Amino acid sequence: MDGRGARPYTNMPHDLPKTYEPGAIEARWAEYWTKEKLFSIPTPPPGETRPVFTLLLPPPNVTGRLHMGHMLNQTQMDIIVRWHRMRGFLTLWLPGTDHAGIATQMMVERQRAARLGPGKIRGTRLGMEAALRWRDS
Repeated sequence: MDGRGARPYTNMPHDLPKTYEPGAIEARWAEYWTKEKLFSIPTPPPGETRPVFTLLLPPPNVTGRLHMGHMLNQTQMDIIVRWHRMRGFLTLWLPGTDHAGIATQMMVERQRAARLGPGKIRGTRLGMEAALRWRDS
């Protein structure tokens, strides 16, 4: 102890896994959140005067590669929604808005340019079919 109330360092009772395994804990928490109706957002009654705040939560990139920028973005959105809730707003953090179209388009265009040559990657229907093939591969 250093005299300022800090606890001495102690070893962890067990090693932490090297990677996050969501199946180990998320089923238990999802059941609890559902039971406690934490996913339920009741419709405000007529005449409700509290302000409303809604934030759209994008899904992960179609590439499946997450990075520190994603973590920072999610943390900021969480803080903003909680801050509005603490201020009395009716809040909704709505999942599912797609923002990965640009990343998908970039990857598909790179593959098509490599296969067909530059300038041969145009065409909406063919581009969509190529994007779906790339996503499913």
